Amino acid sequence: QVQLVESGGGLVQPGGSLRLSCAVSVSISRLLSMGWYRQAPGKQRELVARVTAASNTNYADSVKGRFTISRDNAKNTVYLQMNSLKPEDTAVYYCNVQLWPLTYWGQGTQVTVSS
Repeated sequence: QVQLVESGGGLVQPGGSLRLSCAVSVSISRLLSMGWYRQAPGKQRELVARVTAASNTNYADSVKGRFTISRDNAKNTVYLQMNSLKPEDTAVYYCNVQLWPLTYWGQGTQVTVSS
């Protein structure tokens, strides 16, 4: 069983920044991939950013150039640095990891971008 604990969400003004953290209960070197998804009210959950075990990354077109996913193997933590935030980034953000053959989700952290 893998436990994920997210933190870092909150209320921020447009143009501001937040950094989300996801602490993983197992060595992240064992994981196939780690990522962040988000779900806005009335919308489907969507991929925001993902990093694989080989350090390949991919991002949603809507966040490219603004968000950066990274990981700290020593801390077993994956981060999502979010810059130049927009109101449309408002959503619950979920950490997701894949440890073959299972996928695990965090409890979600709310990000609200509003003036």
